[in-house]
Amino acid sequence: MGFSGVDSLNGDRVERRLRTAPDELTPDEARSVAATLLADGAFSEPYCEWLPTWYELALIAPVRYCDWRLRRVAGAVADQASVTATAPRFSRPADVRIDGAPALSRASGFRERFLLADSLLHLEWFVHVAAADGIDVPADLIARTREESLSYYGGDRDHLSPDVRRFQRHLFADDRWVRRVDEAYDLDSALFGLWERLLRDERRRLDES
Repeated sequence: MGFSGVDSLNGDRVERRLRTAPDELTPDEARSVAATLLADGAFSEPYCEWLPTWYELALIAPVRYCDWRLRRVAGAVADQASVTATAPRFSRPADVRIDGAPALSRASGFRERFLLADSLLHLEWFVHVAAADGIDVPADLIARTREESLSYYGGDRDHLSPDVRRFQRHLFADDRWVRRVDEAYDLDSALFGLWERLLRDERRRLDES
């Protein structure tokens, strides 16, 4: 997307240090890692609220456990480097109205709710993590992406403007991350497979629009 500050941290170096020598992380690197882990941990419980009740009830216990584990690791990383990091507050359906209506009034199926949730919460996740990494995401683009995406995935809008569509195409690229996690832990998870397919299909659809 051409955001300024994308080169402020060397991602490959941060990953190597985190794996082999986390105590050698610089303060900026540690802040980035901790902020990302906190955002990852806080992401899933609000996401569950956007999806059908059966989904939320099935996943809420493991989601909260993962959040607890990630917060512990993030705290250790931040303490080692004497930095502070916070978790973002993600939007929940009760917080949002879309084109004047309750957030979920026009998104009834699992796929529709999944894409609506991802279009909003992944944007909020990215904005939080980008700030910790020193990446400058234009406020106007953030506001337009939020407004257009909510209306497109859960309201009246029938298209996204070109720069918002491009931004969302990058955000929906999480299908690759889902696949790597599934393979790294040898999960062979049907749920991870469903997530990957929905994200991949939407990314490709946006690419073709």
